[in-house]
Amino acid sequence: MAAISGGELLVRCLLKEKVRYIFGVPGGQLLTFLDAIKRVGEKNGMKFVNCRHEQAAASMADAYARVTGEPGVCVGTIGPGGADLVPGVYPAYADSVPMIVLTAQNQTWKSYPDHGSMQALDQYHLFRPITKWNAVVSHWERIPELIQRAFRIATSGRPGPVHLDLPSDVLYNGQEESFAKIYPPERYRPIKPPVGNPDLVEKAAEMLYNADIPLIHAGSGVLRSKAWNELRELAEYLGAVVTTTMSGRGSIPEDHPLCILPSCPAAIAAQNDADVVLVVGSKMGDMDFWGKPPAWGDPDVQKTIQIDIDPEMIALNRPVDMGIVGDARETLRLMLKAVKEMGERRRPADRLKDYKKMQEEWLSGFLSLAESNERPMHPLRAIKEIRDFYPRNAISCIDGGNTAVWAYYLNRIYEPNTFLWAADSGHLGTGLPFAIGAKLANPDKPVYLITGDGAFGLTMEELETASREGVKITAIVMNDGCWGMIKGSQKMGFGERFIGVDFSDINYAKVAESMGWYGQRVEEPEDLASALDKAESSDKPALLDVKISQEKNLTPPELVMLSMVWLEGCNPPEVK
Repeated sequence: MAAISGGELLVRCLLKEKVRYIFGVPGGQLLTFLDAIKRVGEKNGMKFVNCRHEQAAASMADAYARVTGEPGVCVGTIGPGGADLVPGVYPAYADSVPMIVLTAQNQTWKSYPDHGSMQALDQYHLFRPITKWNAVVSHWERIPELIQRAFRIATSGRPGPVHLDLPSDVLYNGQEESFAKIYPPERYRPIKPPVGNPDLVEKAAEMLYNADIPLIHAGSGVLRSKAWNELRELAEYLGAVVTTTMSGRGSIPEDHPLCILPSCPAAIAAQNDADVVLVVGSKMGDMDFWGKPPAWGDPDVQKTIQIDIDPEMIALNRPVDMGIVGDARETLRLMLKAVKEMGERRRPADRLKDYKKMQEEWLSGFLSLAESNERPMHPLRAIKEIRDFYPRNAISCIDGGNTAVWAYYLNRIYEPNTFLWAADSGHLGTGLPFAIGAKLANPDKPVYLITGDGAFGLTMEELETASREGVKITAIVMNDGCWGMIKGSQKMGFGERFIGVDFSDINYAKVAESMGWYGQRVEEPEDLASALDKAESSDKPALLDVKISQEKNLTPPELVMLSMVWLEGCNPPEVK
């Protein structure tokens, strides 16, 4: 049999995993790999997406994984290419998103330790803190074994990105194809995830069924395990209030009769009132107020059950009465069966009406602001017009500081895996690559991006990638000419002494037009609806540069609360 290069062997391994897209930037050490994609990969449905920056390549792979549930794959060459992947890998690690991160490396005889090679970088240790696992592929023969291990680790347990560092001689050198043992996924990794201990599930089901005010709190683990149907059915049978984490949005439609919007006053009241709480797939981090009172009940009184695939997440931030280690979907399925055997479907607690009324009153103020005709436009006017324009199943990508806060109020999420935001990292610059990756993952759904101008500037070079690849998305840039969240914080806490926060005026619509997009600047509130219609009617990707009021954008109501969460314990001396 003919000899094949390590690059071709790598492609064949990825084809066995049914990898459709590889996002990256080319490099000399990767040429055998890229050539094999062209010769072998393309005729088998694989495509290399040439990005303008490795950060965006990693974010596209991240979005692909969030939408499909399958690991996204990204690649960068040695040194600068590997380093540039880091800002895209970190958000995936923070949000437990399965990814395969590939980097080229200098030859094995030059590396680990390096002895003076150009572009030398210890990529193994660079990626260790932001990946679930990583390794250096030291020999051609180990490519199949380590690819299989990478996919097994990325998808098993709590998912996350993994990294393989591939020396160029391993990618270039060849051996006979017969030496390679490439197995399909079912031959080397578990296909059915683990279920929680049946005895514990039975006891938890009894606690929930007998509760007066049960509440289910859903995190991103529900989405990763595709447990949304089981979650909804369990809640409906128990009559339980459902809240979600910010990253768990879409686990249940946000207009479902049992759903209370995350972290709003009504959710905090419900979380405090509940006598039994079921936490599924969440570590209860800072945006969940660490599971502490008064956002939650006293843990010595309020009973807490926690389901998580990762035992290290059990009681990480809040004591539990019962910790169940298992896959969310499989465990909720078993719990639902147990609950149904205990008796008839339960009615929701009377308090649910109070929570719904509280939520409506809270939302009414934002809806009122969204009717504003002021110029420049109020950010909530833009958010409401955008959400009203798109169907329920549209994929919504959010990027920015205050932009993300305003979007939280009125950008409702109705279906699983249709909300893409770097929730746990808060990393800016993910929005445009997220939108591109999401559209490639699900071309039949409309994809829209709402982004601040500061966040957009970090990766706007990918406008060219979208137009070149024919990716039909719509980006709405909320343009207030500054880093809004930071300027707002300086306004509130530092006597309006502003430093390092203002931009010159950029017409992002014209920038987009220069890269093959439809572009339009929108300054009048009444023009936004028609602009959205023109954007979606265009046969090109479209960008709307929406001029919003900087004054109104600086201080969304929750900015003070967020500052308290993020800067807890930070008390600078008073400065005159």
